[in-house]
Amino acid sequence: MKNLITIILLLLWAYPLFAQIQVFGKISDETGNPLPGANIYIPELQIGISADKKGNYVISNVRPGKYKLQFSYIGYETRIFDLEISDINVVVNIELHQCSFQSQEVVISGGRHSSQHENAIKIETINISNIQTSGTPSLMESVSQLPGVSMISKGYGVTTPVIRGLSTSNILVLNNGIRMENYQFSANHPYLIDEFGLEKVEVIKGPASLLFGPDAMGGVLNFIKEKPANTSTVGGDANLQYFSNTNGFSGNLGIKGTGDKFYWGLRGGMKSHADYQDGSGNFVPNTRFNQNSIKSFAGINTSRGIFRLYYDYIKMKSGMCVEPVIGEINKRERKNEMWFQDLDMHMISSKNTVFINAFKLEANLAYQYNHRRLQGDENNPPFTQVDAKLNTLNYEIKSSYTASEHSNFILSIQGMNQINKNQEAPSHVLPDFSLNDISVSGLVQHDFNSDIHLQVGLRFDNRFIHVPEQENEVFEKLDRYYGNLSSSLGITYELAEHLLIRGNIASAYRTPNIAELTQDGQHGTRYEQGNRDLNSQRNYEGDMSVHFHSQHFMFDVAGFYNYILQYIYLAPTIDTTDEGDFIYRYSQNDATLYGFEAMAEVLIAHDLRVKGDYSFIRGKQSNGENLPFIPQNQMNFEIYWSKNNFWKFRNFYIKAGTKVIFDQDLPAPYETYTGGYTLFDAGIGFAINIGAQILNFDVIANNIFDRNYIDHLSTLKPLGFYNPGRNISINVKIPFGFSI
Repeated sequence: MKNLITIILLLLWAYPLFAQIQVFGKISDETGNPLPGANIYIPELQIGISADKKGNYVISNVRPGKYKLQFSYIGYETRIFDLEISDINVVVNIELHQCSFQSQEVVISGGRHSSQHENAIKIETINISNIQTSGTPSLMESVSQLPGVSMISKGYGVTTPVIRGLSTSNILVLNNGIRMENYQFSANHPYLIDEFGLEKVEVIKGPASLLFGPDAMGGVLNFIKEKPANTSTVGGDANLQYFSNTNGFSGNLGIKGTGDKFYWGLRGGMKSHADYQDGSGNFVPNTRFNQNSIKSFAGINTSRGIFRLYYDYIKMKSGMCVEPVIGEINKRERKNEMWFQDLDMHMISSKNTVFINAFKLEANLAYQYNHRRLQGDENNPPFTQVDAKLNTLNYEIKSSYTASEHSNFILSIQGMNQINKNQEAPSHVLPDFSLNDISVSGLVQHDFNSDIHLQVGLRFDNRFIHVPEQENEVFEKLDRYYGNLSSSLGITYELAEHLLIRGNIASAYRTPNIAELTQDGQHGTRYEQGNRDLNSQRNYEGDMSVHFHSQHFMFDVAGFYNYILQYIYLAPTIDTTDEGDFIYRYSQNDATLYGFEAMAEVLIAHDLRVKGDYSFIRGKQSNGENLPFIPQNQMNFEIYWSKNNFWKFRNFYIKAGTKVIFDQDLPAPYETYTGGYTLFDAGIGFAINIGAQILNFDVIANNIFDRNYIDHLSTLKPLGFYNPGRNISINVKIPFGFSI
């Protein structure tokens, strides 16, 4: 990393300053009135600015090229403008139309900066404002507001996302484009990421191995970091949340600034939650969790490139509600004392873009350090049951070439080096191992005028796994090589100005992870045994979606069929250990997943909208048995009333919604039937000026009627514990800023 920083500094000295090209204009509504404070942002350059009191804006120091220019304002539809700059100033006057819902925005997870409608693969987003007003302490639960996205949970602290029935190693979680590596092979291992300092989450449903490599065969969650401050400003925000169900607190403070070329940011946060309560007011033992985080970034823009450096640190202690704690924990607390995961994560990443005429060269490097300890019970030493350290180096070199106004070619090389080392603790869930990935991929994106967008690509991955000889261990030496080809073809056709149809066919794969190949011992409360003869999973998926939006109505429906060859799963056997415990063993069988999601949103009046969605999924093996962890089918409804100015309040809203969850009567062999349930939620929020200071305030109530229920994806179901009861969250946000 030290050498990389030195190279970046030398490049900065070598490059000249920005050419003085300006983009300027005026933002107004449909009646011609200016929209002061409207946001203007160029995502590729990470340059942003706000319109002045007359709606005028000026963006200076923009280098020649082709960009997306995004205009947004609360209560108005986001507009995306294709901007081409040569060597003269550009004038862009934009008219925004009032709308309480957004039909699209600029996304980056499709291989380039583009609008959602231009992508040949469907990318959905959930913004930080929706995450903060979801009313849940769990980031993953807030993301599951999207149809087709669910969550496996062991309380609020231990959660794992599910996309269209696939989870853990079958989907990929990215931290600002960097694949997260923190022992995610099990649903008992939480992802070390929080909502502090996020702008949004981008979600790809379906095979995305072509873009992101192994483990993305089921989909991708990309957690995008917050934008830099607007040019020539310093800003930030202070946030505090209270959650009644867990008597929990969450707070974070961030500050960031942007000068002429240099920008920076720093944010710190904490979470502390006691054991949650069910609908009867009974607490569920050891579901408490505590977390601290520090995040920072710095970047510089030159006429030849953009250079960014990020650092994330998260410390998490998450209780495990397992059989040994039942009867031992008799008092509701927040301090972790027994049977908890003690987790540390450091991530440092460098993302750099160099512009060379029609070429754009990206060089990205990231290092992750994960230290995982499972702390047990002091009455049954040793206290530390598991102690392992995982070091991961990710790298990517990607070249983009714009051949014409409509064609873009991407060639990339990606790789990962990973080393796991067990420490002195007696239990080694995974062996010491090393893993090396290297891949090469090519992607062609072509726009036929503005109506048809095509994407086609190929990728070849190589994975080398080495497990050395280990003394006093059940793990045997293992050397395996996996080579796999991924491919995809996607097309988006805009049938009319507001109507588009999108289709994709893709083939992706996943190699067996280390646990599936090597495990042979107790993992939690089960004895799990790997299979050294496992082959790679291979899937073939086709999906199609139709999207329509107008000023008052939006409709979206998507269907998919996913055929998986040699699906890897863990299932009980009739074999037992010497102690009489049944052995769970990894096996393979062909499987099928199919389903659809539908969503409609109606703007009844400018201030009132109604939204509803439905998701259906079915998963089964070729032998007729059902797949595990398939979420229940569900419907969601929400009515939302908002007013930009209401009495003394700004951005005032009231919302109410219901979730209708249907029976899961097709459980896997070692699962049981789960009954359906209905939950009701509501919320109110507004911004108010106290002197010159703005204060944002939200009150959100989930499960208002304190319903006792068990979700099919709850890993506490075998222990007989219900999901959380009523929760009322209170959010306070104080933004601040000044010009420099």
